[in-house]
Amino acid sequence: MESPPKAVAEMTAPARELARRLSLGDSIAIVVGVMIGGGIFLVPNLVARALPSVPLILGVWVLAGAISLIGALACAELGAAFPSTGGLYVFLREAYGPLAAFLCGWSSFTVTRGAQSAWSAVVFSMYASYLVPMGPLASKLLSLTVLAIFTWVNYRGAKLGAIIMNSFTLAKVVGALVIIVAALALGGHTGQPAAPAASRASLSSFGVALIACLLAYDGWVQLSFVAGEIRDPQRNVVRALTIGTLGVTARALTIGTLGVTAIYLLANIAYLHVLTVAEIAASDHVGATVVSVIILLSILGTLNGCCLTIPRVYFAQAADGLFFRRFADVHPRYGTPAFAIVAQSVWAAVLLVTGSYEALIDYALFGIWVFYALMVAGVMVLRRRRADLPRPYRMWGYPVTPLVFLAITLWFLGNMLVTRPGPALAGLGLILTGIPAYLIWKRCAHPQSAGVWK
Repeated sequence: MESPPKAVAEMTAPARELARRLSLGDSIAIVVGVMIGGGIFLVPNLVARALPSVPLILGVWVLAGAISLIGALACAELGAAFPSTGGLYVFLREAYGPLAAFLCGWSSFTVTRGAQSAWSAVVFSMYASYLVPMGPLASKLLSLTVLAIFTWVNYRGAKLGAIIMNSFTLAKVVGALVIIVAALALGGHTGQPAAPAASRASLSSFGVALIACLLAYDGWVQLSFVAGEIRDPQRNVVRALTIGTLGVTARALTIGTLGVTAIYLLANIAYLHVLTVAEIAASDHVGATVVSVIILLSILGTLNGCCLTIPRVYFAQAADGLFFRRFADVHPRYGTPAFAIVAQSVWAAVLLVTGSYEALIDYALFGIWVFYALMVAGVMVLRRRRADLPRPYRMWGYPVTPLVFLAITLWFLGNMLVTRPGPALAGLGLILTGIPAYLIWKRCAHPQSAGVWK
C-alpha cells in the first residue's frame, strides 16, 4: 500500500485554516438535516414494489439503519484520530495513501456528491409541481434557482449555513412527527392484499429494497467533511466520545443516526397503518398531496447541507496539491472555501440539466458505497499499521461490526451490479477515470508547475 509521502504536504504553501464556528447542536442538525430528505417519501414506494410483506418492509429499514450506524461509528473513530476538514478524503489518505484519497475526491466531484446535490434539487421541483403544476423547463429552472440560493448562503459563511440548517432540521423533524401522529391517529386500512409487483420475496429483491433504504439514510458521513470547523476540539478530554473535534461528532453522529432511524421506522409504520403494501407500491409520492410543504422543507434542508459540507472535501484535496489550487482558497471576508462551493454547484447544475435524477441516484449510490467500504476497512488497516495512533474514540463492537458492515456492503454492491449493471458500471468507470487524472496531477503538482492548475 502506498503511504502518503511528505512531498504531498510540500507541493503547495499551507492553506489557511477554516475557523471553528460550528457547535454540537449545529453538528447534530447537520447529521439529521442531511439524512432526512426526500427519501422517506420516495423510497417507501420502491421498497413496497420489491418486498411483499410488512415484516420484511420494516426489517429492511431497521437493517439499513443498523448498517448506517456502524458506518457512522467507524467514521467517528477515524475522525477522532484525524480531526481535519475533508473527512472521508483524509481518512482514505491516511489509511491507503494519496491515490485512494484522490479517487474519492475525484469521484465525489465528478459524479457522487455532485449528483447528490443535483438529485435533491430535482426532487424539490418534482414535489413543488404537485402544488403548482409546471412544465419541464420551469421545473429545471426552479431546481437551478434553489441550488443557486443555497450556494450563495454557504458562500457567505458556514455559521449562516448552519443556522439555516438548524431551522430546516427542526421544521422537518416536527413535520415528520406530525405526519406520523396524524397517520397513526387515523383508522387503519382493512385487509392486506399482496403488492402486485412482488408476490414473493427473494434475496435479490431484498437487496434492491436495501439499496433504496441506504439511499434514504445516506448523509451520516458528511459531518466529517466540516470537522475542522467544529468548535472546542479539545473539550471534555476525559470522556472518550467528546475528545477532539470528531469526538464531539461521534456523539452527534450516534444521536443523529439513531434519531433518523427511529423517525424512518415510525414513518413506515404510520404509512402501513393507513395504506396497504399494494397502495404504497402504486404511489410515487407517499403523503405528497397532504404534506408537500413539509416535504419541500425537508429536501431544502438536505440541499443546504450538501452545499455546506461537500466542498470541504475538495478544499482538503487542493490543500494537498492534488486538485486545482483555487479550491483551497479561503474567502478573505466570509472565511469559507468560496471557490470550491461555487464550482461544486456549477457542476451539479450541469448534471441536473443533462441527466435524469434516476440515473444520478444510481451513479452516486454505487460510487459512494465503494468508498464507505474502503473507509470502514481503513479502521482495521490503521489499527494494524498505526497501533500507537491516539484514538480518543473507538468504534463499538470492533472487529465484528466493521466485518459485518463490509460483508453486507460487498453483497449489495454485487447485487447492484447484477440488478442495475448499467448505472453501477458507469459509476465504477467514472471512479477509474481518476487514475490517469491522478498521475497527471502527481506529475505536475510541484512548485515549478503549480501555476498550471490554478
